[in-house]
Amino acid sequence: MSTDAFAAAIGKGAALRKPTLKQAAKIGVLFGVIEGSTPLIGWLIGYSAKSYVQAWDHWLAFGLLTILGLHMIYEGVKTEEDDADFTPNNGSFLKLVVTAIGTSIDALTVGITLAFIEVNIWLAAGLIGLATAIMVTIGVLLGRIVGGWLGQRTEICGGVVLITIGIWVLYSHL
Repeated sequence: MSTDAFAAAIGKGAALRKPTLKQAAKIGVLFGVIEGSTPLIGWLIGYSAKSYVQAWDHWLAFGLLTILGLHMIYEGVKTEEDDADFTPNNGSFLKLVVTAIGTSIDALTVGITLAFIEVNIWLAAGLIGLATAIMVTIGVLLGRIVGGWLGQRTEICGGVVLITIGIWVLYSHL
């Protein structure tokens, strides 16, 4: 489940240019908490609305990831003059949260499924969150290396990756 978050983290790490281990760990924890929380939410929903949630979760993931991907592509192709009013942290936390939610919709569905089998949901959610935190931290740090190779095009690549993940989620559910 953490692979889509890992791919998004590589794009974020590349966009940050030179992320530190502390920055990477903070992003990893944010993604891990969100990814670990969604199976719990899914597990709670599973008892009452399984068929309804499964009917639209892939569309939600597709929509969020596509919008974020298009925004990243736009950021990658706009010129330096367009960045004149840019403030470094303007909305970046919100973008991270939305990305983390978009990449964790599959964990929500897993939580719904876990509601119908005997499993310690707290342990499962904790392990999912931990794995995601580790993978995202590594992904952000790898993005630093990829960013050096690709330069400004990394934002475009990250956007394409998010859109591709959204299409894959949609395709795998239709």
